[in-house]
Amino acid sequence: MPLVASHCVASFEPSESEVTWMHWADSIAKALSHRGDKQVIASGITPSGEFHIGHLREILTSDIIKRACIRHGLDAQFVFFVDDADPLRKVYDFLDESYSKYIGHQLANIPPPDENGRPDHVRFKQGESYSDHFLRPFIEALEHIGVNIDEIIYNYSAYKSGKVAEASRIACNQSSAIREIIERVSGRELDDSWFPWNPIDSDGSIDGIKVTGWDDPIVHWVDSKGRDGQSDVTKGEGKLPWRVDWPAKWVWRGVTMEPFGKDHGAAGGSYDTGKEISVVLGEKPPYPTTYEWISLKGVGTMSSSTGVTIGPLEALQLVPPQILRYLITRSKPNRHIDFDTGSALIELADEYQKKLTDLEKGPGEWDSLSRRQQVAWEKLKAQLLYSQIDPKQTPQAASERVTFRHLALLAQIRSEDQGVWDSLQRSQLIAEPGEDLIRRLQMMRTWIGGPHFPEAFRLRIQNHISEQAKSQLDVRDESYLSVVKSGLSICNWQADDINSVICNEAKQLEISLRDAFQMLYWIVLDQDYGPKLANILSEMQREDVQNLLQSAIDELSS
Repeated sequence: MPLVASHCVASFEPSESEVTWMHWADSIAKALSHRGDKQVIASGITPSGEFHIGHLREILTSDIIKRACIRHGLDAQFVFFVDDADPLRKVYDFLDESYSKYIGHQLANIPPPDENGRPDHVRFKQGESYSDHFLRPFIEALEHIGVNIDEIIYNYSAYKSGKVAEASRIACNQSSAIREIIERVSGRELDDSWFPWNPIDSDGSIDGIKVTGWDDPIVHWVDSKGRDGQSDVTKGEGKLPWRVDWPAKWVWRGVTMEPFGKDHGAAGGSYDTGKEISVVLGEKPPYPTTYEWISLKGVGTMSSSTGVTIGPLEALQLVPPQILRYLITRSKPNRHIDFDTGSALIELADEYQKKLTDLEKGPGEWDSLSRRQQVAWEKLKAQLLYSQIDPKQTPQAASERVTFRHLALLAQIRSEDQGVWDSLQRSQLIAEPGEDLIRRLQMMRTWIGGPHFPEAFRLRIQNHISEQAKSQLDVRDESYLSVVKSGLSICNWQADDINSVICNEAKQLEISLRDAFQMLYWIVLDQDYGPKLANILSEMQREDVQNLLQSAIDELSS
């Protein structure tokens, strides 16, 4: 049933029991319903460099909450702020030193970098800015991942068109009150010359300028070179500083909910000051949701400036977009996420498929389920619902029962796609490959050919026994290899039967399974580990396996 919307303006937090019963996005939607039936959910980004999937957490959190609101009968919009009015802070590693002259200039007003990191003035004259250069591929990635933004707001244009004018005038007229809030809440003392407006000097920079007076709507200033000037705040000749700019956006666009990183949510941080400043500007603050970072497994928190990144489009070449959505929707925003491009990504994809299958099977007799089981079922449905690219699409188990783990194996053994389809058809896993499976195989081949594929899943199937493998053999292994070769010559050539031969013969000769499998991995893969061996052997030609085993036997008998 839809949540009952109320126009009560009092803040509301779901009870602990309600939160426990609900998916995290549904509990936020319930809280928002008590603010009114119209919701504006916001997110934003500063296009100062290449984006990474860490940025997706905020945007997907907003998108998922919007979907939850609509699911529960609320009128919800998702607006996306592009902070292109912000200045270039420094010459980043990916930029040429010639960008030093643009430090302090607004991102919308400086040229994009070329392939060598130098300013591309030709593209700039054609209308492409620095911010456009980095924003375009990110917006493309959002479209691929099913994020439906209702309105993209370019902050620079918003200032120039007067949308921020009223909030800017109020801020400047209430500068003493805003100063008091920032100093009291953040615990830091502002410079005597601080003023809630950063003017643009005659060179186009907002750095090193001192405000000398305020005559509504004009800010008077002197720049670092001693030149006097003035800026009209209603014409966007400058911008509000961050701690004021953020609540100003909430006010003029009517934002009711915006997730933000844990740095902004810390005590005395931007949200703590912003929620009081927004009241000064004439509006209550949005409902808060703090999210944790996404880290690159084994490397650390993703950061454009440090180069610890995986781009959204790069990630979408590895796994279907539903998997990336599932990564976000299955974890509460305040829980840290490790993005592992190795074996854990295969496990995540297989987990997603398994849950789709569980959903298709159904929960069984509802009344016979415990409260805990009912809660788990409702959360499972929500996780999968919010993982879909099309919000109107009902989650369904893939018709092709092919796990990522199995596809990773086949893609390495079969160089031609048709060989993969033939294998899956023999296993009765598919009748014909559908579009989804064709895309997944293409992604898998990209993953295998790139730097992120896990070594534990990489296959190096041997044509003959290697010198390293020879060194691992013991004369006592000859009898085991002989009986395994004999058993594999007559068994059904499928994984279960192959595995039975390997295990049964080891037990008969009182060889530990660990030793038996390590020996065979060395012979087949030239390493002592790998994916399930029987699955690998079943995809190889029986004759090739027999020849490998015979070469090992010959080595031991020589």
